[in-house]
Amino acid sequence: DYVVVKMIPDNRLPPRHLHAVRTGKTFAVIKWESPYDSPDQDMLYAVAVKDLVRKTDKIYKVKSRNSTVEYTIKKLEPGGKYHVTVQLGNMSKESSMKISTVPLSAPDALKIITENDHILLFWKSLALKESNFNESRGYEIHMFDSLMNITAYLGNTTENFFKVSNLKIGHNYSFTVQARCLYGGQMCGEPATLLYDELGTGEDSSATKSGRPTDVAAIVVPVLFLLLVSLGIGFVVLYMRHRRLQNSFTAFANSHYSSRLGSAIFSSGDDLGDEDDEAPMITGFSDDVPMVIA
Repeated sequence: DYVVVKMIPDNRLPPRHLHAVRTGKTFAVIKWESPYDSPDQDMLYAVAVKDLVRKTDKIYKVKSRNSTVEYTIKKLEPGGKYHVTVQLGNMSKESSMKISTVPLSAPDALKIITENDHILLFWKSLALKESNFNESRGYEIHMFDSLMNITAYLGNTTENFFKVSNLKIGHNYSFTVQARCLYGGQMCGEPATLLYDELGTGEDSSATKSGRPTDVAAIVVPVLFLLLVSLGIGFVVLYMRHRRLQNSFTAFANSHYSSRLGSAIFSSGDDLGDEDDEAPMITGFSDDVPMVIA
């Protein structure tokens, strides 16, 4: 034996299992379940979003008959903090949670250029990769002195560089650059950090990177010089061999036929030494010298 019991829906119950599915820079996807299973009619929910930084409120209405409801809250600000409540439209009990949106990215390519009595910080414009960032908002720069264990706010700028003076010798500094914070130091961008050792044993990362090409050049230049010398010696050797072959060919071409002897006389390249130049050439016999035929 069994009996089927159907519970009377209670519209005063709060939504169940409210949580954030995904958050971005300007949106948040939230999800919850109806107060009871398998609603038999459309249910109207009120989604209230309170900006904890700006102290503003917005209310959205969501109608659904599904047991599980998913909703995307749009037009949020990067790095913001919000308090979200969901309840039925009849002002029943509510479910709530807090969410934080993703802050703006850190500026890219932060580097240091050292001048005589100051340094310059350089970075790429954040607007190149963040469509939600306006250059008029600007950047703020902080400095941390590890020796004194002090963090100082240096100022803000709308440019892509910043001048820092009055650095102490032997102190290690850390500089951070980020999108300027809004509303009492909140809604900040992610910081880009760079270490710098002022006239100490260490070097900042930009100086280290600029020193690497010099080290490579110190190795490549001698190797190229040796290659050039080797090529020069090779050309000299080939030229000397070419001249010797040319002289041998000239000696062969200068061979002549003697009509008096009735034979051809050839001189080889080996006979062209200094001793051959001094020895007289026999051209014939005198008439008063008797010839003996054996």
